[in-house]
Amino acid sequence: MALPGRRAAPALRTLGGAAILLLAWELAAQLLGGAYLLAGPVEVARWLAENPGLTGRALAVTLWNGAAGFALGNLAAILLAGAALTWPRSQPVITGLSLLVFCLPLVATGPILRVLMGPGNGPQIALAALAVFYTTLIPLLVGLRAAPAVWFDLLRSYGRGRMAELRHIRARSALPYLFAGLQIAAPAAFLGAMVGEFTGAERGLGVLTIRFLRALDVPGLWAVCAVAATVSILAYAAIGALARAMLREPPPLILSLPSTEHAPSALVSTALVAALALLIWWGGMETFSLNPFFAKRPDDVLDALLMAPDATETRARLWAALSETTIFLLPGYLAGLVIGAALAMAVTLLPAAGALVLPLAVALRSVPIVATAPLIVLLLGRGALGTITLVGVMVFFPTFVACLHGLKQTPGQIRDVFDCFAASRLRRLVDLQIPAMLPAFFAAARMAVPAAVLAVTVVEWLATGRGIGSLMALSASLSDYDMLWSCVLVVAVLSALGFAAIAGIERRLLARLAPEQVRR
Repeated sequence: MALPGRRAAPALRTLGGAAILLLAWELAAQLLGGAYLLAGPVEVARWLAENPGLTGRALAVTLWNGAAGFALGNLAAILLAGAALTWPRSQPVITGLSLLVFCLPLVATGPILRVLMGPGNGPQIALAALAVFYTTLIPLLVGLRAAPAVWFDLLRSYGRGRMAELRHIRARSALPYLFAGLQIAAPAAFLGAMVGEFTGAERGLGVLTIRFLRALDVPGLWAVCAVAATVSILAYAAIGALARAMLREPPPLILSLPSTEHAPSALVSTALVAALALLIWWGGMETFSLNPFFAKRPDDVLDALLMAPDATETRARLWAALSETTIFLLPGYLAGLVIGAALAMAVTLLPAAGALVLPLAVALRSVPIVATAPLIVLLLGRGALGTITLVGVMVFFPTFVACLHGLKQTPGQIRDVFDCFAASRLRRLVDLQIPAMLPAFFAAARMAVPAAVLAVTVVEWLATGRGIGSLMALSASLSDYDMLWSCVLVVAVLSALGFAAIAGIERRLLARLAPEQVRR
C-alpha cells in the first residue's frame, strides 16, 4: 500500500506548479503594465469578484454549448471510426471528407451557419462539434488497429466477422487513444463554442470577449480567458482521472510481421472524395436554397478562377497570398510538432514537470487567440517569428497530448524485461517508449496539418494583415464572395496535400515499425 506522503506528492506538485504559473503570470502583467494587453491574476480575481452574475450567466451558456458540441462531435467521430473499420474500403472516403470539413475556415462557415440556424445556440454547438470530431477520429482510428493479430485469428476461428472484432477486440484496444482524443477535444469544444459566439450570438463568454475587446477592458478580457482556461483544465483533468480509473491493464504485446499489403489506389480514393465533396457542396447549397450571392456553387468558383474577365487577376492574388502563407505555415507546423513531442518526452522523463507543463499547455489551447495574438505580436512582432510562434502554439497541444498517451502504450511484458535489467528512464524512452509512441505521433502529425493551416489563416486575419487569411477577411468585408470561396477551396486543397504527404511518410515507416496500423 502506498504511503500517505507518496499519495500526497502529486497533489503537492500540482499546487506547486499552479503557484509558479500564477506568479509568472502576475510578474508578466506587472512588466507589461503600461501596454494595456495583460491583466494579472490579482486584477482578474478582483474583476470576477465584482462581476459574479455576469460571468456566471455567460459561463452557463458557453458551457452548455461546448458540452453539447463535445458530445455530438465525439459521437460522430466514434460512429465514423466504427464505420471505417467495419468497411475498410470506406476509410479513405471517410477520412478525406472529414478532413475537408475540418479545414473549412471559420470566416466562411460561421456566417453560413448563422444564416442557416438563426440567432440561437445552433451555430455555437455546430462549431464546437466541428472543432472536436476530427481530433477524436484520427487517434481513434489508430487505437482501433492497436491489437495483436492473434486475437483476431482466435475470433475468426469461431466464425465471427468484423462487427464481432469491433465489439470484442477493437473497442477495448482503442480506449487509450479515445481518451487521448477526448482530452484534446475538451478545450477545443469550449473554445469552439466561444468562437461560434463571435459570429452574432446574443449571450456567452464569446460575446463578452468581443465586448471587452471593443471597450479595451483588459481585466474583463483576461477574466474571460481565465475562466475558459480553468474550465478546460478541469475537463482535461476529469477525463484523465476517468482514463486512469478504467485503463488499469498494461497495453498488450503486438507482434506483427512487416506488412506486404499495398494501399488502395490513391488516385481512385482522391477522385472519389473530390466527387463526393463537390456533390455535397452543390447539393447542400441547393437543398437549403442558399442565396447564390454569398453561397457560391462549385461552378461559380470555377468560373471565377478560369472564365471570368478578371480570372487572371484573381489567380494572381490567390497565388501571392498563398505564397506568403506557406512561408510561415511549414516552420510553425514543424515547430509545434517538435515542441509537443519534446514536452511529452520531458514529462515522461521528469514526471514532476507535468504539474507545470500540463496546465500551461491546456491554458494556451483554451485561451482565445484574439487575446493571445496581440500579446505575442507585441513581444515578437508581426513578422515571421510572431506568426510562426502563434501557429506553433495552436499545433503543439494535440501533439503533446497524443504523444504523452503514446509513450504510455508500452507492452507490460517488455517493461518487465527492462525492469529486470534495471534500465534507466532514458534507456526506456529511447528503446521502448519512442517506438511505441510512433503511431500516436503520426496521428498527431496528420491532425496538425489542417490545424496549422487554420491557425496561420486566423493569425493572418487577426494580427499580420497578410496572406490568405487576411485575403479571406478582406473579401468577406467587401462581399467579394467569389474570392472568399476561392480562398476556401485553396485552403482545403492545401490541407489535403499536406495530409497526403504525412500519410505517405507514415505508411512507409509504420509498415515495418507498427504493421498493424497499415493493415485493413
